[in-house]
Amino acid sequence: MVKSLEGFTPYAKDDAEKYNALRWWPGLTFGDILDRAADIQPDKEAFIDRNSRLTYAEAREKTNRLAIGLMDLGIQPLERVLIQIPNWNEFVFGYFALQKIGAIPVLLIDRYRQFEIDHLIGLSGATSWIVAARYGKTDYFPIIRDVLKDHPEVKHVITVRGEGDQRPFESLEGLIARSEPTRENLDRLAARRPDPHQVAHMGPTGGTTGEPKIVPRTHNSLITGIDYCSKSWEQNNQDINLLAGPVGHDLTFSKGFMGSILTLGTVVFLDSTNDKDICDTIEREKVTSIVWVPTLAQKMLQYSDLHKHDLSSLRKMHSAGGASHPGLVKDVTEKLKMKFYNGYGATEGMTTITRTTDDLETICSTVGRPTCPFDTYKVVDVNGNELPPGKPGELVLKGPGVFTGYYNNPEENKGAFTEDGFFRTGDVAKISEKGYITLTGRIKEMINRGGESISSTAIEGLISRHPDVAAVAVIPMPDPFMGERVCAYIQPKPGVRMTFDDVIGFLKGQKASVLQLPERIEFIDAMPYTGTQKLDKRALRKDIEEKLRAAGKI
Repeated sequence: MVKSLEGFTPYAKDDAEKYNALRWWPGLTFGDILDRAADIQPDKEAFIDRNSRLTYAEAREKTNRLAIGLMDLGIQPLERVLIQIPNWNEFVFGYFALQKIGAIPVLLIDRYRQFEIDHLIGLSGATSWIVAARYGKTDYFPIIRDVLKDHPEVKHVITVRGEGDQRPFESLEGLIARSEPTRENLDRLAARRPDPHQVAHMGPTGGTTGEPKIVPRTHNSLITGIDYCSKSWEQNNQDINLLAGPVGHDLTFSKGFMGSILTLGTVVFLDSTNDKDICDTIEREKVTSIVWVPTLAQKMLQYSDLHKHDLSSLRKMHSAGGASHPGLVKDVTEKLKMKFYNGYGATEGMTTITRTTDDLETICSTVGRPTCPFDTYKVVDVNGNELPPGKPGELVLKGPGVFTGYYNNPEENKGAFTEDGFFRTGDVAKISEKGYITLTGRIKEMINRGGESISSTAIEGLISRHPDVAAVAVIPMPDPFMGERVCAYIQPKPGVRMTFDDVIGFLKGQKASVLQLPERIEFIDAMPYTGTQKLDKRALRKDIEEKLRAAGKI
């Protein structure tokens, strides 16, 4: 019998039996995935960062050594371990070593600081932490010591790329160096292989409400989702995949990192989002494929020296984690001469993408079809009734690649699922007769103006058509009479001056409804972004509230 993690919602018995019987679940673990790649292509260059280049065989050896060292430290199966490593090759060893001993990695992006780390330790119950010693201008040692004051339950801190003596902490490099892959040690390691039905991975998320939560994923479920997605956008063993977004973020981790390993490709880690660094890396490594959020793609297209770089190796781009407006899709297709795959996904298991055979209109106007043919997607009305094709409603889903509940959070789970077990995404969407999904807004982010529900996504799509707009974010602006009004933050292209009347006139020319005309526009030099390079709408909402309060309007 599989030992269950307390606080994890298991799959319904009938569903699990069906997914197993039909082989929708592969019965593999994450450790198996790395071993399989090393067995098939041991000498292939697999992982590249600024410091080193490693084959699949070399990566497996270092992973096994670290796994042995972690066992010797006393880390047990199902123990949660924070892993906070930037886009470095050491992430490979840290992540897969934990998987091989049956521990559960909890992914953190490198920008998380005391507040987020403290909260995630509490949510996950983590008892160990693998963390960079220093990264960029950040010295993590004061952060580590500050966190440990309030968390004596964290027994082990393992630092990465520290210099000299790391006491009182262990070092990842030291564990690898002193752990020998003897027959006895490898047999001990093999005995720790987890059951594929066990929880393998935990990812932080704001979910549909914005409140921090933990998403637990089993080996079977997460590998299923990643595998079908990699096939859907034709990842293959000739791909050289650039990862510029943080590997601790679900999009980069699942679609980029793990998708590359499942298809025996090559991962190029880049710990920078600087345009020159990105273009230099593409040129040097002959990168063929990129996985990232739309804002990074847009930023690179606006790079003034883009034409000075040879980017002819590029073949395809997978963009998700935000709206990819038609202008971006067309610019990537025409200027970079590469295929654009428009996708949609989340830590909970939503995964859709356009296909190679789709026309430009489909890529511009939809986020494709579900990647796993055995996951069920539908839209429902406020009463939970399924709606016909083409009619918008809340997108809900269920299947072998979808999670079953937030970790140790029964109250949240009560509202997160329908009575028949479908996850409520909080996204408003419509599904075509052919199964293509168009996102039209967010239930929680819809602007409620005097009882009228207004889609911020739709307005962003309209404004983004303006030739002088570099970036746009539409948010609800508090109003004592209407409840909320529409406010747009616009970043004009360099050297361009825009006015309120210009934008309103343009929108009227686009035949926008009166509800889609912003009642206030803030022109800014640069948009705020989160650590995962998504537009930080929370920061914008806070900004407009402060402005309104200072003016005595709220």
